[in-house]
Formats: sequence, C-alpha cells, structure tokens
Amino acid sequence: MNDQPGIPDTETLRPGARTIAILGAGGDLTERLLLPGLGHVVDGTRDLELTLIGAARTPQSDEEWQALVRSSLEAAGVSPHTVDALSSRARFVATDASDPEQLKALLDACPSAPVLYVALPPAMGHAVAESMAAIELPEDLVVAIEKPFGEDLDDARALNEALAAVIPEDRLWRIDHFLGNATVLGMLGLRFGNRLLEAGWSAEHIEKVEIVYDEELGIEGRATFYDGTGALRDMLQSHLLMVLALTTMERPEEITATAVHDRMAEVLGATRLWRDDPKTSRRARYTEGRVDDRLFPSYVDEADVDPERRIETLAQMLVQIDNPRWEGVPFVLRSGKAIGDPRREVAVHFRASTPPTGLRGASTDGGTVLRMSLKGGDVDLDLFVNGEGDAAELERVTLEARPGEADLDAYGQVLAGILQNDTLLSVRGDVAEQCWRIVTPVLTAWSDDEVPLEEYEAGSAGPADW
Repeated sequence: MNDQPGIPDTETLRPGARTIAILGAGGDLTERLLLPGLGHVVDGTRDLELTLIGAARTPQSDEEWQALVRSSLEAAGVSPHTVDALSSRARFVATDASDPEQLKALLDACPSAPVLYVALPPAMGHAVAESMAAIELPEDLVVAIEKPFGEDLDDARALNEALAAVIPEDRLWRIDHFLGNATVLGMLGLRFGNRLLEAGWSAEHIEKVEIVYDEELGIEGRATFYDGTGALRDMLQSHLLMVLALTTMERPEEITATAVHDRMAEVLGATRLWRDDPKTSRRARYTEGRVDDRLFPSYVDEADVDPERRIETLAQMLVQIDNPRWEGVPFVLRSGKAIGDPRREVAVHFRASTPPTGLRGASTDGGTVLRMSLKGGDVDLDLFVNGEGDAAELERVTLEARPGEADLDAYGQVLAGILQNDTLLSVRGDVAEQCWRIVTPVLTAWSDDEVPLEEYEAGSAGPADW
C-alpha cells in the first residue's frame, strides 16, 4: 500500500480488460523498462486482464514476441502466474505508424480498451498524429507518448497542436517516468505535510537549492540515442525541471491532476536563466577513467559517437524564479554520466544563523541543509545541536528518515496511472512547452559555441572547479 500523495496504488485499479499496443516494441526501452513495469502492475492488481500487442515496422511472429515478453518479465522477477498470463495473450502486429491503414489495423487488433504507447523517436510523434487524424479512433483510446516530447520549443508546440486535434488532453499521456518516482511526488508530502517546512519555504529562509542527478553509468551502448540528445535535453529539460516545479510550486488546493499541473505550469512560467545569461550554464564530457572497477573509454571513443557533434555528458544550468517566494534564490540543476560517488538529491540550503555570543563551534558559512534523495526517498536534515558535555559548543548532526519502498518502480507507477485513467503523473502540454522555453537560450548558446565544452575524467566528480 502506498502512502505517498498522488501515487497510484495497484489496489485501486479497476478490474477489467485492457490492451496496450506498443509502437516501437523492438526498442531497448520496451524490454528493459516498459514490460517489467507492466508485469509488476499486473502482479499487484486483481482481475486485470492485460493484452500486450507489440508493433514495429520489422515483422516478427507472435511466438518471437511472446518469448521476448516472457524473458523480460522473468528477468524482472515478475510472478510465474503473471508471466504465463501476459506472454500467452501477447501478439505482434507489424505496423508502420506513418501509414494510417496500418495504424487502424493495429487498433482494430486490440481486443479490449486500447492504450497506444508510442515508444518512438520525437519525429515519429508527428507521423503518428497525422495517421490518427486520417482514421476513426476508438472512443476509449488512450495515447501515451515517451519523452523527449518534441526536439525543441517550436517542435513541441507543433506536436501539441497535432495531438490536440485528434485526442483530448485527459486521454493523452506525455510520459516522464521521473514523475513516477515516489521520491519526486513525495516532495509534496514533505513540503505540505509539515508546517515547519512550509513556513520556511521561501527566499527569506532559503539561500539556494541544488537539484542534482549524477550517475556512475556511461552511455551503455545507447550512443545512437544519446549522441543526438546529451545531458541537457535528456535530463535537465525534462526530469530535473519537473523536480524543480514540484519543489517550488505554490500549495495546490488538492492533489489532483488539474490542481497540481496548474501550479507546476505557473512556477515554470516564472522560471528563467539566472540573469538571462546562458553563459551561467556549463557543459563537459568525460575522458578515459575508472568508475569503481570499470574502465570507461573517453566519450569521443565510444562506439557510434561523432565527436564533431560536441555532445555533453555533464550539464549544469542556473535558474531563477521571478515571484515573491523565490526572489533572488539561485537554483542549480545538474546531471552527468560516469561520475564517481554520484549525488542524486534535492539539497535545500537554508540561510545560516548567527549564534549569540557564548555559543561556540557553529560555522556562519553553513546553515541547515535538507537533503531529499532522488533515488530511494531518504530524507536527511543537517542542523546544529549542543555538543556532548558542553552546552555552549555546537556541532553539526544529521537527522535521518528512511521511508519504506513503494510498491512499484517509477515506470510501474506511471503505467498504473495510465490504467487508472488518472493523469496526475502525466506531463501536461503547457508544462512541456515551458520546459523547452527555459532551456532554449542554453541550447542556442551551446550550438553557437558560446559556452566552452570542458572535460572531466570518468570516475571523478566532474571538472575540478564546478
């Protein structure tokens, strides 16, 4: 049972029959994340009969698709009963999504209420929308489309318009699996469930906020995707700006999709680069080095990487929020790959207090710090208390909270929301556009080479002066 606000619980899912048709079923995302997530949702749900239809341009037999479904679910630890049920009902329909008749044939093949899951590159989103516009769609169709949503601001706007012409917003899911992380929505509970924090959640008390998601992993054979994307588009433009919105938005009247999305759009609309200067951003890529016992080649020597693209593996951006609550507070967003001892947290730095004369040991350079892990949900609070044996001596201590694990992983949470017809964990169209607006000046400056591309050794924390 989940106790996080807004997180779907498998026990609340309505029983019945649903079909998920996966466009791009031959991709890595389907086998590695999507199928395991669906398996765990079905594991925790009574009387949910789910049919999985794989769809891609390259044909394969039902038996080949069933074998992939089975192997993916077994590797994820899904129960044997669910593995048997899902693999036995799995089918494959060869589909070119840019062909309206083939898309219609795919939807006609769905034996129950269909979810069309678009796990394709951004450019294909337009082709899918055009095909949908040319055919009659099922009245109960739900469409889910993977990030990145568009390739830039203009593209995101055009894709929003194309999709709005064929399907209503409440049946359209823009997938950002980071929103399924219980830690991320747990920020709402932490902020609005604790009067002490809510009262101090402003520029009057907070000096700066860091939102950091670094990884030990490199590109793991995904250069075809990553070398056309980079850390800024892959992580900051979507995931970390979602975390920023939930960390800084005003209090919603209730935890519903409309109320939360309204507040997210509002605060992102007030967000811009620090002093409108893209040169406050930084970028770098890793060189050869070791992360733990693993040797990484330089990024430029990875298979399928084109060094001339000058793609970054570490990105940092400084933003401000132009509203009374956050006036003057800098927000640091950072994400990188091949980082040793990586940080994955929201770190809220409260302003330092000046202790009265007679209290010793408290540094005026370091105030209270609240850290919320973006991987696991742990909450740490660094603060000063009287030292042992001397009431006048202050020392820094850490209070720790270790919440229990959620029933489902991030993908499972999002998929449960889709099957529950609750769009809280979806990215609304205007929110997606605001995220692109915020990063556009940085993308332009980097494209014009106005910000140097630095280097850092794999296994380090990044360039020494960051």
